[in-house]
Amino acid sequence: MDLGIAGRTAIICASSKGLGRGCAEALAEAGCTVVINGRDATTLEATASQIRAKYGATVIAVVADVSTRAGQDALLAAAPEPDILVNNNGGPPPKPFREISREALLEGVIQNMATPVELMQRVVDGMIARGFGRIVNITSMSVLTPLTGLDVSSGARAGLTAFFSGVAREVAYANVTINNILPGMFDTDRLKGSTTKMAAIKGITPEEMTRGRMAEIPARRFGNAEEFGKACAFLASAHAGYITGQNLLMDGGVFKGTF
Repeated sequence: MDLGIAGRTAIICASSKGLGRGCAEALAEAGCTVVINGRDATTLEATASQIRAKYGATVIAVVADVSTRAGQDALLAAAPEPDILVNNNGGPPPKPFREISREALLEGVIQNMATPVELMQRVVDGMIARGFGRIVNITSMSVLTPLTGLDVSSGARAGLTAFFSGVAREVAYANVTINNILPGMFDTDRLKGSTTKMAAIKGITPEEMTRGRMAEIPARRFGNAEEFGKACAFLASAHAGYITGQNLLMDGGVFKGTF
């Protein structure tokens, strides 16, 4: 399918690897100029080179921490008028709720709620003026169902979801959409790291934790970044203008809800 976004400019936060990279690749394949971001210059430039070689796309690599004002400034200096914004950021490490400090709580809110809001505030009026905009937030299935040890992440991302729900309705008239993708367990470095930490909390081996997690998924596998990126690209496409304020759950069937 031609997504109708060739020539558009997309900013994809935290996209040197994992789900963010999957989104960057899918948008590059669709013909977008992509601004990718990460904090490790070596990893980021390697990703940029690989995407350029594979898709022939224009790829701009910005080394920055998107949680900071300076990092956001750097992204927007590279693409002052983005048509597509994919909000993504690392979440807090798993930790029992009794051990969460005030500082850790506030940092989680900055990473997973305040940062996407700040970036949206800076790009949405330009999108409205141009009559096209797609904002996709990568959140988590924990917005819908609790995940042990991820309480800070769950709370911050649920707050983000509520915040954007009203905003999505305010800007829809201008062909600007805001949607969320809620990943479950995807085969990423973050999943591997959280599996190790959760195994330690439960007193089992990482291998046992991996087998247990996979057994809980009706699809009997972890998701992959490529399929996640394709879903993101569709929500960013010209064909998704009538979809806004929605949560797309991608979890292999884990969440047992009918509605």
